[in-house]
Amino acid sequence: MFRSLMIIAGLMFSLNAMAEKMGTLSVQQALLTSKAAEAFRDQLKSEFSGDQKQLMDLEAQAKKIQENIKKGQGTQSKEVQDQQRVQFQKAYGEYQRLAQELQQKQRQREEVFLKEMRPKLDKVIRGLIDSEGYDIVVNKEATIFAKPGLDITAKVVELLNKQ
Repeated sequence: MFRSLMIIAGLMFSLNAMAEKMGTLSVQQALLTSKAAEAFRDQLKSEFSGDQKQLMDLEAQAKKIQENIKKGQGTQSKEVQDQQRVQFQKAYGEYQRLAQELQQKQRQREEVFLKEMRPKLDKVIRGLIDSEGYDIVVNKEATIFAKPGLDITAKVVELLNKQ
């Protein structure tokens, strides 16, 4: 283990020695903080607002039935309690189904957004690398430590927002 750490450290020092200009970049942060991502989130929010309201209504309905079951314990007949349990199971099942469906739709839309944004992001990164003469750009999340001045994420977001 120690040996592999020494090899990695040696590689980083040799890369640093060879590279005159180095930068770190958080691709995920750049995508998520861009104006396009903000507009996408707003669009998703409005697109799924009806589904979200329906989901909240189902949750409230299930909670109300559950409270009625608790309140009626010992005072209601077994038949009434069974009916309420069936109603609860039905409402809760519908709630779970709708929640899963909504999550799946949102994930699919997010995947489409990321696929559309990736070429734009790659173009911005390549342009920044070429214009500012970076020899190496590493993933910020993969680094143990990097000086804050090496982070080019904000520059990438700024350029991405201009597109």
